Amino acid sequence: MDESQEPGSRTIQSINEVADFSGRERPLSPDTILSAVANEHRRATLNALDNASEKTLAYDALVDRVANRVRNEDANLESDEHQQRVRIALHHTHLPKLEEARIIDYEAETGHVRFIGGELEQDLLTLVEPYEACD
Repeated sequence: MDESQEPGSRTIQSINEVADFSGRERPLSPDTILSAVANEHRRATLNALDNASEKTLAYDALVDRVANRVRNEDANLESDEHQQRVRIALHHTHLPKLEEARIIDYEAETGHVRFIGGELEQDLLTLVEPYEACD
């Protein structure tokens, strides 16, 4: 750590220095990135896109992958109902939040979702993944 820096400032600076911001206008704050990956649906979305060829999926394929990954909180719900809830949550909540954080590009008109995040987001997902199995 640089002796001239105040304690704690190194962490934020090093995050901004090492992250790949994929052409973003300005770096994201750590709080924005952590908030974006704090939800199971959003992590499932990012994992699905990260594992897709060219980091892009059609919206319907993304819904299928996310619905298969997230747990069905109500065991009495039919699979179609669960998928519909995931579809609505992605469209109205999770995709807009990820797009606002500039981690994905969601083209509702074409039905395509593309991962545009950087290495930091990918590293966070890799870090969290082993703990997801514990839920």
